Amino acid sequence: MFQNKRVLIAIGGGIAAYKICEVVSTLFKIGVEIKVILTNSAQKFITPLTLATLSRHPAYTDENFWQSTHFRPLHIDLGEWADLIVIAPLTANTLAKLAYGMADNLLTNTVLASTCPVLLAPAMNTDMWEQQVVQRNWEQLLTDNRFHGMCTGSGLLACDRVGAGRMAEPPEIITYVQSLLHTTGKRDLLGKRVLISAGGTREYLDPVRFIGNPSTGKMGLALAQAALHRGASVTLVHAPASWDVPLGVQAIPVVSADQMRASMVEYLPSADIIVMSAAVADVKPREYSQHKLPKKSLPQALPLEPVPDIVGELARLKQSHQQLIGFAAQTGDIVTPALEKLHSKNLDAIIANPIDEPDSGFGSDHNRAIFLDQQGQRIEIPPCSKLEMAHRIFDFLENK
Repeated sequence: MFQNKRVLIAIGGGIAAYKICEVVSTLFKIGVEIKVILTNSAQKFITPLTLATLSRHPAYTDENFWQSTHFRPLHIDLGEWADLIVIAPLTANTLAKLAYGMADNLLTNTVLASTCPVLLAPAMNTDMWEQQVVQRNWEQLLTDNRFHGMCTGSGLLACDRVGAGRMAEPPEIITYVQSLLHTTGKRDLLGKRVLISAGGTREYLDPVRFIGNPSTGKMGLALAQAALHRGASVTLVHAPASWDVPLGVQAIPVVSADQMRASMVEYLPSADIIVMSAAVADVKPREYSQHKLPKKSLPQALPLEPVPDIVGELARLKQSHQQLIGFAAQTGDIVTPALEKLHSKNLDAIIANPIDEPDSGFGSDHNRAIFLDQQGQRIEIPPCSKLEMAHRIFDFLENK
């Protein structure tokens, strides 16, 4: 997916610069060609030699600004070379320059000499980040569709302040880079509200025992990331999971099918696209014990009752302008039961994916599937990462 993709990483002066080593190393390992620019301030925190070693290319500084390559200015060559520019950490100083179109170093000149998407990962002290002038510059810069801004995190900063301004972590930056390389920066979901369910619900018999399934929610997480990176406002209703919800996504944690149903119905009216990727339990114990049952007291035959049909209820409640997409995780023949669910539940589309194939299904970082819709489309999605599958799903929906 990333062969022949070219990313230029521009590093500003801040302690978060050390985190970019992981970004450069990981992107190189997945096949992305990387070049790096460091500002003079960035070199106080990390050396060009380190980045050159990780990227397998020279790391450029302002000393190279007037260096010509094939008799062309370096900033022109770099700007035309890049499929994507990542500026991380983005300092208040560089932000102000970009907001006003200033170009007084290699980084800012290269941005002005390019036309590709630019991903911004700001990092600064909380008081600096919250200054009215900084927020004004940030909002002004993001009015240009070239620029994609990452939310800052909150926590203990290097200045010992606890608050907003922490740079997004390397895995989040890497995922956003992958998304932008797929979409080439388009925001086809801008102004849309996307509601996603994720993970496997748990139906408890007592405080320690439950009926569940192996779903980790990774597919729902990837859908949330993809929708966010394409400009959507995203609400993620998720069962217990071991991953962190991406910055910028509204998270609604739930446990049981009843709780998931209540949240999905609550947020349904404001959604434009609803993706039901959660693995909801089919049944639950008829009775719940407030205290752990002794092993000898466990029933030989466990009385069960069905849980709510969430996707069926959403289909009955949805409006004509809304799109409802379901998932069907199956073994063996995945198409026949998926088509039956598509029509019986009156879904707009369904994703049939095998859980008995290598490196796909529950718990895997990869998946494969067949996209089916009410118009009779049948599109196979070959083995790929779950993030790529999420983007392919939104690609299909865009073309419907």
